[in-house]
Amino acid sequence: MSALFQPLRLRDTTIPNRVWMPPMCQYSAAPEGPLAGVPGDWHFAHYGARAVGGTGLIVVEATGVSPEGRISPQDLGLWNDTQVEAFRRITDFLRSQDTVPAIQLAHAGRKASTAQPWKGGAPVGADAHGWQPAAPSPLAFDERHPVPTELTATQIREIVRQFADAARRALAAGFEIAEIHGAHGYLIHEFLSPHSNHRTDAYGGSYENRTRFALEVVDAVREVWPDDKPLFFRVSATDWLEEGGWTPDDTVRFARDLRAHGIDLLDVSTGGNVPRVRIPTGPGYQVPFAARVKTQAPLPVAAVGLITDVEQAEKIVANGEADAVLLGRELLRNPSWAQQAARELGDPVRMPDQYGWGM
Repeated sequence: MSALFQPLRLRDTTIPNRVWMPPMCQYSAAPEGPLAGVPGDWHFAHYGARAVGGTGLIVVEATGVSPEGRISPQDLGLWNDTQVEAFRRITDFLRSQDTVPAIQLAHAGRKASTAQPWKGGAPVGADAHGWQPAAPSPLAFDERHPVPTELTATQIREIVRQFADAARRALAAGFEIAEIHGAHGYLIHEFLSPHSNHRTDAYGGSYENRTRFALEVVDAVREVWPDDKPLFFRVSATDWLEEGGWTPDDTVRFARDLRAHGIDLLDVSTGGNVPRVRIPTGPGYQVPFAARVKTQAPLPVAAVGLITDVEQAEKIVANGEADAVLLGRELLRNPSWAQQAARELGDPVRMPDQYGWGM
């Protein structure tokens, strides 16, 4: 069997292969009212198709731990029990297809309250269901975004509690794995990076202070997340700045801290905290950051970033650069990528009976 289709066991959860779907927002929930943040038919069909296509693990998109934590008013949420019931429909179906259901818990920070990307993605106000964003420091993301409100220590503690509450609901909704979103310029990343964190209290300044909020969130979630279930953390391994930002060295150091606090796998991405920064993209351009964490932390890692080719994905796992690959745009284009990869690599193809009998 190929490396890509070897199962991976983390705590008591066995993931059937190393072809995973990363969290990708669909911006398709109701923006307000009793169905705000509730997954609907679109989400069921979207995630169900990738499970039917053989994906081993699906990480449901960034899900707000509070209404103000959403990226857009149309984001999913886990702040009430109505949302829990709707998510259970999805997790039940994913599990029926031997796909492990995971969910990313998130707070968007200063990048919150924006329009759907196909409508331009600009910040929106109350007339479009928006709100005033909050952040570690009163620094706007760019010239389009408003200056966020600086969070008080009391508000920080409340957000930590919201992450824990959302984790409890994720468990009730049937998710096997929770992932904490600490990447892409959203709230936790904003605390980590000196580019966006100019605080002078216990949450700013030194590395220890800037990582304090992230580790408090991890501890709070780990406390309510069962010991037998894995907990992931997504990180942007670099801000892509020559100075004044979060660095790959910081990421390796932080990965060791996360491991000590009960994180089981680091989902390694980059960027998102600095607008218009130059990023040297190319096939697998973020894989070296994951490989470094895996070697130097050491901590299991998943790699992401322009991984599209079957042979490319197989080599990443076989060479030990990552424990799994996360295919984003490729799975949007081809929900059955995992089945295609299994055929090319000569592995058994996981196919539902309803389709397999006719092949």
